[in-house]
Amino acid sequence: MTALNRRTLLRAAALTGAAAATGLAGGLAAAPASAAEAANGPWLVSVGWGVIQIDPGRTTPRPLLSDGDHAKASPDGRYVAWVNNAWSGDGTLLPYVAVYDRVTGERRTLLADPPGVLYGAPTWSPDGREIALVTGSQQDRLIAVDVATGGTRVLVQGHAMSSPDWSRDGSMIVMHWRSRSEGPQLRVLELATGTVRRLYTPQAGERFAGPVFTPDSERVVFCTTRWYPDLATLNQSLASVRIGGAGLKKLTDEPRFYLSPVFSPDGRYCAALSIPPENEYPDGGNIIISTSGFGAQWWVPGDEYDDSSRLDWARAA
Repeated sequence: MTALNRRTLLRAAALTGAAAATGLAGGLAAAPASAAEAANGPWLVSVGWGVIQIDPGRTTPRPLLSDGDHAKASPDGRYVAWVNNAWSGDGTLLPYVAVYDRVTGERRTLLADPPGVLYGAPTWSPDGREIALVTGSQQDRLIAVDVATGGTRVLVQGHAMSSPDWSRDGSMIVMHWRSRSEGPQLRVLELATGTVRRLYTPQAGERFAGPVFTPDSERVVFCTTRWYPDLATLNQSLASVRIGGAGLKKLTDEPRFYLSPVFSPDGRYCAALSIPPENEYPDGGNIIISTSGFGAQWWVPGDEYDDSSRLDWARAA
């Protein structure tokens, strides 16, 4: 089957509500795409400067936000938090953290700072009252921002951090952490005690990114080059580890590039940015979906998303 014919088949399948699936061993098979679409809302793709939305049953994205990056929907699906780190010499554009109301279209700035202050990817508390994100010129301060007032509190500081994810039970935040003495790791902040403990330490030369809690808050899924370190092609497998730090598990069987995994609001599926095998030139990827047990995969057909930085899956608003 040619790439063109395969793409045509996938587009047609999505429009009829029964998308084709690419299994872990390859080939095409039926997949429950219509079930995923019925239970959950749209995908949000941050494309470096702006955010696009892909609605269930559609194949063409539509613009959602014209600027900023690292968008994340609130637990109820109504709001989208995102950040901007660009600035202009005349002061008309400065770094900010903002919230967009998907129902009214209102846009509200929570934080704004002079050039030199950096904001990382935000994550919502399960009750939707706060947003946690990394900030500071050295990206060494994890803060929580009150969505109603814009007030901030420091959760932890002193080490370079990125990519925080708040567990659905509200008790923990996992993040990429760079220890001054031990190098990069995954660490978990226990919010009740303020304790930060090591979750995962990579092998020498291993690259890893994008930690997210599973819906039951018992494991963390992340991207890693651990199993294919010598491949010339760009690749990152999906793996998971228990919140206690044991039980490392490889979730995907083939060497493929995965970026920014995210679980569906109903917890039944996991999506990520990936690169279809027929793409001659990697371009930021398409959306690939797995059942929560990672036993089957299928693509969301549609346009490639060049230089994408983050994928999110919103609840229907």
